[in-house]
Amino acid sequence: MSIQKKYLKTKGICRVTFKLSKEEAPDAQTVHLVGEFNNWHQKETPMKKQKNGSFALTLDFAVGHEYAFRYFIDEQTWINDPMADKYVHSGFPGTDNSVIIV
Repeated sequence: MSIQKKYLKTKGICRVTFKLSKEEAPDAQTVHLVGEFNNWHQKETPMKKQKNGSFALTLDFAVGHEYAFRYFIDEQTWINDPMADKYVHSGFPGTDNSVIIV
């Protein structure tokens, strides 16, 4: 997994690329990025499957905010990103959400 941030100073946004490797999501058919930025809608933000079997997605975020998120694999499995800036309790027993700070 990786998260790459690119700040666009002229627009006050941060362009963030989320990547999930083939090894991190073996045999995955779909991966969705789900979080506060899309009201936790499970199918709204699909990641694009790459030729090498990994998944990637780039989104623009307003600078000066934090966004909780998780990856949703094949509409069954939730995982966090170990490269997240921090983690917060999800409200569900024993689970946290990844957080990106931009």
